[in-house]
Order: sequence, then structure tokens, then C-alpha cells
Amino acid sequence: MTRIKARGVGLVAAALCALSTGASAEPIRAQPSPAVLASFDIVETTIATKGDTAVFTTRVRGEAGKDKPDATGKFEGSSVYAYVWPTTLDSDAIGFDKAQGIVALAVTFHPDFDDAAYGARNRHVWHPHWVVLAKDAACGGGLKVVDIPDGAKPKVPPTWPKVPLLIDSPDYPTTFRGETVQVEIPVSLITGIKGASFDGVTSGLKVNGNLHAPLLCVSDVFKVASGNLSLPGKVTPQK
Repeated sequence: MTRIKARGVGLVAAALCALSTGASAEPIRAQPSPAVLASFDIVETTIATKGDTAVFTTRVRGEAGKDKPDATGKFEGSSVYAYVWPTTLDSDAIGFDKAQGIVALAVTFHPDFDDAAYGARNRHVWHPHWVVLAKDAACGGGLKVVDIPDGAKPKVPPTWPKVPLLIDSPDYPTTFRGETVQVEIPVSLITGIKGASFDGVTSGLKVNGNLHAPLLCVSDVFKVASGNLSLPGKVTPQK
């Protein structure tokens, strides 16, 4: 597996800043950090609207998407790498019940399992997800993808992959080009995206080895664009 040195970011404490009032119309820019693997070393991240499309873009110091977790041959204990845009969107904006946690778009790679909509395969490619995150001290990074308890029947979007997590698997156009990863989403599919605040994160997640809640933890934070997850970016029309 690629060895990645994680930055010492207190993700739980930082997440409490998610409703920060400070916002900028410009991309969030970060200084390169030799301590972070180049493919995850964020130097710029942005969300902008272009006509009827919301464009999520992150630029890194190296080649985006180059490094992936090695396959372990089993689901439990397996790893996920991700390029993430935490936002101030409400969870009902992406098809779940209201006020369930921190809404983020994540472009992920996980070679040990599939979680595409309608039973399709996606373990072999980078692909997008909406995820809802919440604090959990049991996770190394302090956050988890919110679990769906046994017997619960929450509101879920049509492309929910039928796993016990608040995760969605829409088929949005996702492009890796050199140092950039980009996702394009129709604005009509994201209630409240115009004027929302955001940040950029690269991270590792891990499936619980015992397959119990929390099922999917944020295990490492490689880099936060703002440095403190204060969500200083503001979604604005592209110039």
C-alpha cells in the first residue's frame, strides 16, 4: 500500500467550525507541503457554478488520482482514499432527512468492494459519492460516515447503494487531468448549492474490521485546504 504521512489535523475540533461566517469568492489556496504525498497535497480547491452546472475542482501538487490503496482481498479492514469537498449543505439537499450531519462530496477509490447504485461495479475506478459525516471518537480522524441502525428506514436518494450508511452513489461526470480532479453536477440536483460554503480535504477512510458501527471511519487526514476546516470558500458563478 502507498505510505502516506497524515498531517496532525484535529478533525473533530475543526468540524465544529463548519458554520464559520467567513467566506471568500476566490478558490481556497494552500501552500505546498513536502510532508504530504504529492497526489494528495492540495494547492487549490473550489466549487463554482457555470450556467446550470456546479463544478467541484481540486488541484494538487502532483498527479491527482495516481496513488490508490492496495487491495486486501476482503471488505473488513479495507481502505478508501478520497478527495473531499465538505460543505454547509443540509443533508436534505442531497436526498436524505434534514440535519443528519456534515454533507460532503467525495471522489473515492476502494479496490476491495463495490458501492455503486443498482448493484453496479465501481471498485476499479475513482468515482463520486455524497456522504454525511458525524463526529465519532472511535475513529482515528474523529469522523465517520453516518451509520443507518438495524431496522431504521430513513429517507434515502434513488441512487443510495443499499448499504447501512448515509452515502449516495450518483453517476456524475468525474475527470482526472494532470494535477486536477473535477466533478460536474447539475445545479438542479443540489438544493442550496448557490452561496454555500465549502473546504477541500484529502483523506483516508477504513472499513471497521468487525463490520460494526461505526462501519466507515475517517482514519487519516492528509491535508485540509484551509488548514482548519473553517469552510472559507463560497460557491459563486465562475468568472
